[in-house]
Amino acid sequence: MTTNVGITWDAASARRAERQFLAGPAGTGTPLAEVAGAMLGVHAQVLSAAELSLGMRAGGVTRADVRSTLWEDRSLVKTYGPRGTVHLLPARELPLFSAALTAVPAGPSPFPPDVRLTEEQAAQVVTAIGEALDGRFLTLDELSEEVVARTGPWAGDRVMPAFQDLWPRWRQVMHRAGWAGTLCFGPNRGRKATYTRPAPGDRTVGDGEGDALSVFVGRYLHAYGPATPAHFARWLAAPPGWATALFGELAAAGRIEEVRFEGTPAWVAAGDTGFPDGPARGVRLLPYFDAYVVAGQPRERLFPGAAYQRALGGGQAGNYPVLLVDGVVAGVWHQRRRGRRTTVTVEPLVPLTARQERELGEQVERVGEVLEATPELVVGEVTVGPHA
Repeated sequence: MTTNVGITWDAASARRAERQFLAGPAGTGTPLAEVAGAMLGVHAQVLSAAELSLGMRAGGVTRADVRSTLWEDRSLVKTYGPRGTVHLLPARELPLFSAALTAVPAGPSPFPPDVRLTEEQAAQVVTAIGEALDGRFLTLDELSEEVVARTGPWAGDRVMPAFQDLWPRWRQVMHRAGWAGTLCFGPNRGRKATYTRPAPGDRTVGDGEGDALSVFVGRYLHAYGPATPAHFARWLAAPPGWATALFGELAAAGRIEEVRFEGTPAWVAAGDTGFPDGPARGVRLLPYFDAYVVAGQPRERLFPGAAYQRALGGGQAGNYPVLLVDGVVAGVWHQRRRGRRTTVTVEPLVPLTARQERELGEQVERVGEVLEATPELVVGEVTVGPHA
């Protein structure tokens, strides 16, 4: 389906901000799982960044609330999500993410033939992980012993290069166990992470018709559209050709429709062509790998001018916490905690008005509330390099 609807960058960024609780925080009592679902997952490789991503979108929420939702209420699950990276996902939507992510074609293995797993071995490992974790919380070493015992010594061979070390072979597909719903994180045991199997519960693939991939693409376009197949592929770390074919199938089925986004063909969910009249307004501080900047496209619009060089680490979004001004990246920031205090250093790349300076101060106060610390704002150069 093709329309003549023309959408500007300002309108697109304003709608994205509204739908991801950046135009205004979620209302009191809004479940954190609903906020995470609106973002299509919260990047959680560093848990404090995930706590800030949620807390900056939900008034009154602190890191303690996020951890309670994760470990006690369990309506959030920490597991492997888009791109094979650790995310907080809504527990109810695990079947949707599982069905969609396991349907994405795997790219070529980065490992040589004598290191990689065969597909048969990978399936054995994923099954073994689920059996080992059923009703249990295991550290990585404990899980490794269980996997090797259930598969064979080949799974434990320390041949996988990672972080200047060699990991056991089976860990190549740890993220696939997360996608398959056989593994998620549990609470730390001291300084060690634990893993368990997600608890069964009242879950759903989606609230629309069609298979999981069509629902998933619709959710993505609702949050981040208009978008092209290339944008979707980049967000998901999927083959571009596969994404192009998928969008073609969904267009033929009437599930998505083509629009003109700044004069270029792009896609939205069918019928979802309403956009705000004006641009996004306001100042926001977003942490490492926040979903808004990782998924936001086109990059040159989201990171205009000096921000393209300063706030993208090696071309990758998310490597710096960013200052948003009216929906675009306009600076970087960093927080350093010492006891009950945290120093928030903000490096604006554009002049701020008096109103924007006040809003920046409010955002810094909010960072302190989320992290349960007393904040201090310093405006100046951020000397910390990109997150590795």
